[in-house]
Amino acid sequence: MDDIHKKILQRNRSNLVRDLDPSILYDGLLEKGVFTQDMIDEIKSSGTRRDQARQLARDLETRGSRAFPLFLECLQETGQHSLAELLLNIAPPAVHLQPSTPTQVVRPVVQPLPISSPMDVDKQKKDVAPVYPIQRPSTTPSPSPEREYIRPRPQGRTRRDSIQTYKMDAIPCGHCLIINNVEFKPQSDLSNRTGSNIDCDKLERRFKALNFIVVVRTNLKQRQIKHELSALSKKDHTQYDCCVVIMLSHGTEVSHSRFPGAVYGVDGQHVPVQYITNYLNGKNCPSLQGKPKLFFIQACGGGERDTGFEVSPDEVEPSIGGADDQTDAIPMSSSSDSLSMSDEPDARATLPTPSDILVSYSTFPGYVSWRDTQSGSWYVEILDRILEENAATDDLATMLMMVNHEVSQNSAKGLYKQMPGSFNFLRKHLYFQTQE
Repeated sequence: MDDIHKKILQRNRSNLVRDLDPSILYDGLLEKGVFTQDMIDEIKSSGTRRDQARQLARDLETRGSRAFPLFLECLQETGQHSLAELLLNIAPPAVHLQPSTPTQVVRPVVQPLPISSPMDVDKQKKDVAPVYPIQRPSTTPSPSPEREYIRPRPQGRTRRDSIQTYKMDAIPCGHCLIINNVEFKPQSDLSNRTGSNIDCDKLERRFKALNFIVVVRTNLKQRQIKHELSALSKKDHTQYDCCVVIMLSHGTEVSHSRFPGAVYGVDGQHVPVQYITNYLNGKNCPSLQGKPKLFFIQACGGGERDTGFEVSPDEVEPSIGGADDQTDAIPMSSSSDSLSMSDEPDARATLPTPSDILVSYSTFPGYVSWRDTQSGSWYVEILDRILEENAATDDLATMLMMVNHEVSQNSAKGLYKQMPGSFNFLRKHLYFQTQE
């Protein structure tokens, strides 16, 4: 599909998810060769009408150059005129709706086969690999956007044309625990985390908007952090689809066997991230088996400062933290003294594969995580905005990549950089609920 058509679909994803009725499109899309039967079955299995509409729009982008106009035809033929007009009005002039009658197909002239001896036929079979036309109900179907012929696949092997999505339609969707450590005990030798309350307020509002039950706990010691996580693991999550834990604290590097890093309690005692995730794994929390468990860690990964490396001017966008920047997204100044690096995850090790867990870190293991005392941390500020702007159309992994990119464009004091990252063991796409 052409890039311009992909962008049209992406800009209108929320409208398609809200209004599209995929069930009446399947026959037409199959007949016109936009999707194969396997792909149709895969879309149908993705869940609710909204889930099917979202998956259809995503898969449509992977089809050929004729997929977009053929999709518009199907919308018109099934009476979904408002969506067709919405997409057509912003499409380039070259896109025209075809009449509902079968599209004329230019095919090579079929010549009669010459009379051959049995020996010639045998030779022909060896030299020419046969191809088989796709069987469709119409006698003159439109060609496939990808190709007009396909080879039959081996029997008994299931084809997966798209990754399935997690079920995320429970109301509410699940629990979200936010632990916000701001004021640390003098004996901890850790400074207070001014600006963290701003991060906490943003994330509380954001996950409530994503239909989670949000609980905030502030200034917890190590023992209290473990108690809250244990209580969360003992809840019955059967009626929910997801669980989220957000840690806002200082951090440090620790030895580990799974997930890097640790976060501090206000008493100066830390809890390793791998222990935090263990509370909600399938063994310790059976009602969350097969459901996504999401962990967001806003903490330093160590004490090293990243000064970045030089790139050509066309490879980098203007830093959000520049002195002349006017955006409200990250109101940072490259010479700001309000920057704080008092947050700290860890080193590396071989990783097992704990399914359905994603841990998103604000910074790469070993490096500091920057926070503005007036507007909060870079990571949370951008994460909140990306979720607000894109949750209706994009999956979590895609949005975290957007966060990585935007945070990487910032500069602290005109010099230091930050690079978020994640350990992703999710098995499917994850789309949050959004209020439309």
